[in-house]
Amino acid sequence: MIGKEIKIPFFARSSIFLVGLLALIAILYLASNILIPLIFAIMFAIVLHPLVNFIVRFKVNRLLAIIITLLITVVVIAAFLGLMISQVSRFGETWPILVERFTSMIDQSITWASGYFDINPEKITVWISTTMRNLFNSSTAAIGQLLLNIGGILVVALIIPVYVFILLYYHPLLIEFIRRIFIKNDPTQVKEIVSQTKTVIQGYLIGLIIEAVIVAIMQTTVLFILGIDYAILLGILGALLNVIPYLGGIVAVAIPMMVAVATKDSAWYALYVMILYYIIQLIDNNFIVLKIVASKVKINALFSLLVVFIGNAIWGIPGMFLSIPLLAIVKVVFDHIEPLKAWGFLLGDTLPPILVIKPILKKLKIKLDD
Repeated sequence: MIGKEIKIPFFARSSIFLVGLLALIAILYLASNILIPLIFAIMFAIVLHPLVNFIVRFKVNRLLAIIITLLITVVVIAAFLGLMISQVSRFGETWPILVERFTSMIDQSITWASGYFDINPEKITVWISTTMRNLFNSSTAAIGQLLLNIGGILVVALIIPVYVFILLYYHPLLIEFIRRIFIKNDPTQVKEIVSQTKTVIQGYLIGLIIEAVIVAIMQTTVLFILGIDYAILLGILGALLNVIPYLGGIVAVAIPMMVAVATKDSAWYALYVMILYYIIQLIDNNFIVLKIVASKVKINALFSLLVVFIGNAIWGIPGMFLSIPLLAIVKVVFDHIEPLKAWGFLLGDTLPPILVIKPILKKLKIKLDD
């Protein structure tokens, strides 16, 4: 019976697939502390690799070119963080004033509610105090966990540059390793998969940066026109939150609305912020994303939304950010492997041609008449 092909039943193949998928999800969840910084480093290394090659063209040693690239990146990030810190410190100086205004608004709301609903103001005050106390008690553990997460983020921020340096330095070795693994396959196909993967990641991340800059400029301009305080901080923060797919935009508009309510005499300013931010979202979703970001990542909306929630369930906010480029890489691989091309087509955003029904109906009518 040697050489005879063994056919595995469909239910057995399905069971093996589900077990493998569950094992993969478990590995991704358990190894998140290792995989998340490594994947971020791989993406940053792919984005910075063209700059390294550009510097090498000027007869600069490759090691020195990598160091120069990392230094430029660190300077740009440090300048951005410096701007954000200066804006946050300015915001912190006026924080007591904001708290006082919020307190005054709460007192006015209590007075209005007690008169309109005929409720004793003391009961409302007691209810608010009890709620705030319970919220404070329940938030203590959350604050402790947040501090731990911030510590973890700082550790990751220190590890990622090291990973990026190593990946850029050993780039030729890694490419040769991939070539030797798939040496029995079509080398042209393997080279094309690697090239398209790099193109997808570079296009997606650079597109996100361009999108964030444009959205930050639009939001900051809108807030300046409305006279909302901390326009630069809120505009940049809103653009950064907008990078988080689907959910970040909601938080991005809520924060400036709250600031508008606390700093302006009329609540209409909060409504103006919501309307103008909604217009910015329309421009972003229907033009900027389609022309700059989505043009690089051909994933349909159904699987984009699904994979964002799966990424959040496995890796939290970093998973939401990494989910779409990782799915785009999976699609590139599927598109180049014959048995998986149907799955690659399913993930894509290319709709099949719509059947023309009228000629078919005419033919049926002719047959019925005959």
